Amino acid sequence: MKASNGTPLTDMANAIRALSMDAVQAANSGHPGMPMGMADVATVLWSRHLKFDPAAPAWADRDRFVLSAGHGSMLLYSLLHLTGFEDMTLDQIKRFRQLGSITAGHPEYGHTPGVEATTGPLGQGISMAVGMALAERMLNARFGDELVDHRTWVIASDGDLQEGVSHEAISLAGHLGLNRLCVLWDDNEISIDGPTELSESTDVLKRFEAAGWAVSRIDGHDLAAIDAAIEAAKTSDQPVLIACKTTIGYGAPTKAGKASSHGAPLGDEEIAGARKALSWEHGPFEIPDPVVEAWRTAGAPDEHVAWTERLAASDKADAFVAQLSGEPGQGELTALEAWRQKVAEDKPALATRAASGKALEAIIGEWPALAGGSADLAGSNLTKTPDVGVVKAGDYAGQYIHFGVREHGMAACANGMSLHGGFRPHVATFLVFADYCRPSIRLSALMGQPVVYVMTHDSIGLGEDGPTHQPVETLASLRAMPNVEVIRPADALETAEAWEMALKRLEGPTILALSRQKVPHLRDDNGRDNRSERGAYILADTDRTPDVVLIGTGTETALAVDAAAALKAEGIEARVVSAPCLERFQAQDAAYRAQVVPAGIPCVAVEAALRFGWDGIIGREGAFVGMTGFGASAPAEALYDHFGITAKAVADAARGLLKS
Repeated sequence: MKASNGTPLTDMANAIRALSMDAVQAANSGHPGMPMGMADVATVLWSRHLKFDPAAPAWADRDRFVLSAGHGSMLLYSLLHLTGFEDMTLDQIKRFRQLGSITAGHPEYGHTPGVEATTGPLGQGISMAVGMALAERMLNARFGDELVDHRTWVIASDGDLQEGVSHEAISLAGHLGLNRLCVLWDDNEISIDGPTELSESTDVLKRFEAAGWAVSRIDGHDLAAIDAAIEAAKTSDQPVLIACKTTIGYGAPTKAGKASSHGAPLGDEEIAGARKALSWEHGPFEIPDPVVEAWRTAGAPDEHVAWTERLAASDKADAFVAQLSGEPGQGELTALEAWRQKVAEDKPALATRAASGKALEAIIGEWPALAGGSADLAGSNLTKTPDVGVVKAGDYAGQYIHFGVREHGMAACANGMSLHGGFRPHVATFLVFADYCRPSIRLSALMGQPVVYVMTHDSIGLGEDGPTHQPVETLASLRAMPNVEVIRPADALETAEAWEMALKRLEGPTILALSRQKVPHLRDDNGRDNRSERGAYILADTDRTPDVVLIGTGTETALAVDAAAALKAEGIEARVVSAPCLERFQAQDAAYRAQVVPAGIPCVAVEAALRFGWDGIIGREGAFVGMTGFGASAPAEALYDHFGITAKAVADAARGLLKS
């Protein structure tokens, strides 16, 4: 099999092998085995089937390629260099894994043009690819084949398929019939510890078949078989798994087929032997011109030009571009502001999860890009609005997705939808189950993806379900994660403001921590300004310099208000600060922080969670009314009394600080 200039595809594949083993050797770090083993598969895919334009890495209708086996990053970097991605120079290949290069140890989205997703944590790439494939179908349902008609391709390892998140995502992809998704499994039977038979005996093809996938098995070094399998995948009415039987470290004379080629440089002697075995008579980082020329004919720039012309002629062009931007337009902003002011006028006393549901109901009709769902908790999370359409196999026009009990897969899928573009995903579960979502939340933050995580039942206030479901430590742990904003609104108005903050934020994920129990309306303003926007603000102030500052979040803010009233009756002036988002408050300038929480004035914070993370606001000498351990099973009111999270306890803490 040859390229258009007569260069054998085996030579093109060997260029990948050579660059990979040379770069890993130069870095004295990395994984040469997978790129050498999957070079033939990648060559056939990229040179004969993948729709992309190296000159336009962000072309909206390009195929998505996800290297789920991110440890083999030199496979992808070699492909980007060989096909002519401008930023992926030979110098960058030589600086593999070095500070300041774009060739990081694992592929990083936003760091390297052509990298579609940050991968490396196994199972995440294939799971995000499900979200990409779903977004493609949903966008196609809105804009048609002329603007949206592409595929999602994945190279996955044994480890990817062993990770639990991949099981969740695979099941969802089969259920939704995502036939534009094809996974090329590097079936090399090797893991870090040795042969995969040490820990794995699953019939992977039967597992995929049971999940509703079409499957096939091929020799991953037979170019014609690879080509035929990929061609067949493009006609499938199901998602496709192609098991590619490969030899890890292909060409290495003593390490091929062994774990020793997986995660360490091959060594000079082994590389020399591989060059001889592969008939690669070129020095380190040297690629002969005919091979480069063959690679530079890959891609589909002509299809990009034709697509650009179709977009320009389409009456849907403006809507398409706007939806891809991810930014709220004037209609969306108007809907958010109108809802905020309506809540301020109506002053409803609602659980913040119920207020969240009503906010979604008010804005989703004006926000076609807003799409998401729940992990089988629609009736509890209240993210399914009455008139929203449901996404189903063969019918992708809706805005609500039933993810089933698949929290981790759901969160990874949301990342994929966000990365694909065209949708602002929101996903929901109980706050305690953020731990099931955590690796995907971390990737949302690392990749700067504005996924909205709606996490309800946010404290002991959920009551009788008990300590297994009461997330006492979860708020602190999520606040500790860089580039994550956790918003815990105190009432319906702050909940409306929280949604506005989340949907305006484009640089990272937002977690809405919402209550099961009803809360009173606390604000008396007209709602024209989003007072939560700076993270914390003065909810109720004193006529003079306050004696003490009481700070609350979420459902406990009302306790601070009641405590301030009790203290005022004794002549103690207490300022009440509502702090729905500690991260955003701490990011404000020093003058604003001092205006809200002045230095030298005693502080009491109240939150039905652990104190961890609060000392940066209240100081080590500040008082904290909250949890010190796990919760218990009882009605919410009894639990608040039992654990001493009451207005009286807040007032007593304030008195204690003033006496000392």
